[in-house]
Amino acid sequence: MPAIAQGQGANPGFDVDAATRAYLDLLQGPARAKSDAYFEGGYWLILWNAAVAVLVYGALLASGFSARMRDLAERRIRRTWLVPGLYGVLFTLVSFLLFLPWTIYTGFVREAQYDLMSQTFGAWFIDQLKMLGVSLVVNALLFTAIYAVIRRFRRAWWAVGTAVMISFLTIGLLLGPVFIEPLFNRYTEMPAGPLRDRIVAMAEAHHIPADHIYVADASRQTKRISANVAGLGPTIRIALNDNLLNRTSPDEVAAVMGHEMGHYVLGHIWRLLLWFALAVLVIFFALSRLAPRLIARHPRWGVRDVADPAGAPLLLAITSVLVALATPYISTVTRLSESEADRFGLDAARAPDGFATAAIRLSEYRKLEPGPIEEFLFFDHPSGATRVRMSMQWKKDNLPGATMVTPTLAR
Repeated sequence: MPAIAQGQGANPGFDVDAATRAYLDLLQGPARAKSDAYFEGGYWLILWNAAVAVLVYGALLASGFSARMRDLAERRIRRTWLVPGLYGVLFTLVSFLLFLPWTIYTGFVREAQYDLMSQTFGAWFIDQLKMLGVSLVVNALLFTAIYAVIRRFRRAWWAVGTAVMISFLTIGLLLGPVFIEPLFNRYTEMPAGPLRDRIVAMAEAHHIPADHIYVADASRQTKRISANVAGLGPTIRIALNDNLLNRTSPDEVAAVMGHEMGHYVLGHIWRLLLWFALAVLVIFFALSRLAPRLIARHPRWGVRDVADPAGAPLLLAITSVLVALATPYISTVTRLSESEADRFGLDAARAPDGFATAAIRLSEYRKLEPGPIEEFLFFDHPSGATRVRMSMQWKKDNLPGATMVTPTLAR
């Protein structure tokens, strides 16, 4: 059915404001207060994450421990180009231990406090150890590659290093669905039935490979709903978590899957890679200017120059601060893609009430009605209020004869 031009309206009598408010009123009282508190606390976490990183990395530098890890790596390996890789392994292990108290608070205690955690501490910690294992391999390779670039391209390492970082990220996107994600969750085929057929039909209509639709057992870890079209090329796959499948209606599932398909069809992976590359380029350029000066001013750190892996804590401390300052940029470029995917999902699934209901469920841990400046600065997705209004406007403009429903969060 062709869409009716925005503003004409298929239903002049349909009250978008009233329909939107009916959905927003589903989340009230203590539930709304808890959601707001959780999300607003995340604003402070941006600051505290940077502060903790500067504290930890600063301690590694000031104590000389980073230089001693480099010395140990040099004693164990004669080939200079491999030293950063071994240092990266040692650095990853030490950083894991130093950050562990903060990680426990932000990743487990706080999530449990807001009733978003399904795991015991033991199960959660096992997942952290798995992630540590992945990080050891990735960081060994990344440190080797980045420091080889710094040694080879003394003046332009920031530009070549950006290409290396984007290459690593692209490889991660390619291999993640096949080798990384199965370490943390079990993926099974979605059961046959009308809902699967509906998802397959949506995928095939937009030329998305749909031989397999996977369900991840995320409910053993979290109460959040989610889905994705992940991977690149031969590793592309459609997946949803069991919370989405079990807690929501078929229209909600279809709406969420339509949104995720939008990211694939609209090429958001490549666009976000480009925006990320720009951010990395700026950060690396800043590092190339700031790090040598700071190293020269602090000989007690034992860092020889910017090509010395012992200076990695300095590079990461500066990066942590710059990333925190770049929050509005990161939020905006991500939110714009999410908004485009929202519109695509509405067109693909044609389930505006399902999408509005899903937006309310997501607002169980995302502030539902932020102010415009707040949404601009901190929201990497459109707020629940923005999404519900978009859904109701789409309903008015595209579904002739549509009427208001009495919304509910019941399954």
